[in-house]
Parts: sequence; structure tokens; C-alpha cells
Amino acid sequence: MIDELYSARLLTLAANMPHAGRLAAPDGTAEKVAKLCGSKVIVDVALDGGRVSDFAQDVKACALGQASAAVLGAAVIGADLAEIEMARDAFHAMLKHGGSPPQGRFSDLAMLAPVKDYPARHASTLLAFEAAVAAVRQAMERTSRAGAA
Repeated sequence: MIDELYSARLLTLAANMPHAGRLAAPDGTAEKVAKLCGSKVIVDVALDGGRVSDFAQDVKACALGQASAAVLGAAVIGADLAEIEMARDAFHAMLKHGGSPPQGRFSDLAMLAPVKDYPARHASTLLAFEAAVAAVRQAMERTSRAGAA
């Protein structure tokens, strides 16, 4: 069963993190930590017209958290908050309740479906998406405040 978790595809994704690092001048930043295992993700975003135009992530997590972050990094440019939230919510439902995997640009999260059988791994696997949602929300708040000034 554990071999199903750590497939060659998953390990390849985890080893090739798209958009690793930090942005010099992000519109929004969020840090999320999984208390159980100590995994940590920092996400920086820049927005243009409400869509992610630039993205960076600093990921200190297990292979499952890294693979999830790799899927996020590979597909997040061009996404808006609603898309990222829908993917996060579908991903959460897939892990916690056996729901269908996310569709659209984040459909590669389907490969993480076996994680549902390992509740202790859920938090670290969801971390990058939680951080991305928080960073985009922060960026949108800053943008709306700047526009009001």
C-alpha cells in the first residue's frame, strides 16, 4: 500500500519543484505549517487583473507535500482565487471524504488520491494549496486598498 503513495511519478514531481524560491516584490505572501509533522510552505504571488501572474514557493515538506506543491506550481500561473479555492476544496474532499479529484488545471492532484488512507499525511499534502489561497487573498486585499487610496 505504501508503494502506491510513493510512485515514480510522484517522486519525480517532488524532485522537480516548479517556481521554487521567493519573489522579490510579491503582492501577497502566506506561510503555512503542518503542526503534526512540521512541514512548512511559504507562497509568494503577484496578481494581474485578479489572476496569478507570478508565483514562487519555498517548500520544506515530505515528498507528498512537495508533489502537491509541484502540481500547484506547474499550473497556478493564470489562475484566479476561485480556481485555487475550488481545487483546494476538491483536494480536501478527495483526501478526507473520498471525493472526486480536482478537475481542470489542477487535475494532476488525482495521483495523490491514495493519501486518503493516511490521515496523518493530509495536512502536509494540503499545505501548498492552503498557502496559495491565503497569499492570493492577501494580494487581493492589498490591491483593493491601494485602489481605494
